[in-house]
Amino acid sequence: MVKILKKRQIIDYGAFVEALAKAATQPESRDRRARILDVAKTAWKDGFAELKQRHEQDGTNGRTLAASFSYLADKLVEGLYDVAVHHLYPCHNPTDSERLAVVATGGYGRSELAPFSDLDLLFLYPYKSTVWHEQVVEFMLYTLWDMGLKVGQAVRSPGDCVRMAQKDLSVKTALLERRMLVGDRALFDELDSRYRKEVLQGQGRLFVEQKLAERDARHSRMGDSRYVVEPNLKDGKGGLRDLHTLFWMTKFLYDVHRPRDLVLEGILAPEELQSFRKAESFLWTVRVSLHFLVGRAQERLTFDVQPELARRLNYRDRPGLSGVERFMKHYFLVAKQVGDLTRVVCAVLEDRQEKTSMFSLKALRPKRRIRGFRWMVTGSMCRGMRCL
Repeated sequence: MVKILKKRQIIDYGAFVEALAKAATQPESRDRRARILDVAKTAWKDGFAELKQRHEQDGTNGRTLAASFSYLADKLVEGLYDVAVHHLYPCHNPTDSERLAVVATGGYGRSELAPFSDLDLLFLYPYKSTVWHEQVVEFMLYTLWDMGLKVGQAVRSPGDCVRMAQKDLSVKTALLERRMLVGDRALFDELDSRYRKEVLQGQGRLFVEQKLAERDARHSRMGDSRYVVEPNLKDGKGGLRDLHTLFWMTKFLYDVHRPRDLVLEGILAPEELQSFRKAESFLWTVRVSLHFLVGRAQERLTFDVQPELARRLNYRDRPGLSGVERFMKHYFLVAKQVGDLTRVVCAVLEDRQEKTSMFSLKALRPKRRIRGFRWMVTGSMCRGMRCL
């Protein structure tokens, strides 16, 4: 769990909710939505500026910034839900059907959010949608959109979620990292229980095969090499998505919640976990810096941004090697490290017969896999990264 410091400097939630309530209860109802939007915009703008300063002036790393942006989004969503159900559309005598839960899914569900990433939100209702659901959801979504945020939204019942997850790999994966934000906890618990019983059980091998096939198709689209001159931080070979895929497979099989749980499950050795964390931290720091630099969601390290990113990340010129060359060398070393971690995890899953021979890595795996990998990470790889 990433520790977020000085949360009230990011957003003072009590003051935010109070300002929303004041905007919603002033008598001029025609301007009420505009006033609420102004309060929400100001809270997001101020929080964004605070986090940008922490990164660019204080050197806060990307993984911490991703968790901090997720925290800012959490409080924004919670505040909008609060003003909707208590001031705009209160249910004085609610029925059992007039319940709603707001759930974070995907990357946002695992509390990771880049500065310009989408907010993936699931609005859960009991069994059928009512006018009240539509009013609350519409208000929240339109406010977020009017703020300029990108939102990936779904409005479903727990049963709908389970049925779609059984058929659609992207839905199954997004719900794997579901996280309750605000609203009716019983609805989230129902989804959680049904997902575990009706989606997870007995589907581990199939899920692993599907995710590996998906990964191979993604690599093929990206050029099937981690050494491309303009690599994609997120979807390229050796990028963040490869680390996510490793975690998704093990989470689906063993219900792990944090990378360190991979050691407890015997998937990674402690030094391999350290390699996982270092790779994740580096990639997130570069990704957050890239978003801040270009002012939008961009995942590719194009030629025009590489020199400035290198400067911002303190890669200085050395005899025989420029700062940008040192930066890209470090990137490629990390991408190779991610590939090595992939081989380790896949080999463990194969040994445990969690996947079939069509994804066999026996030909690629060294005979003394763990020892060989540990030597590479603690030896030549780390020495190379220290000398950058």
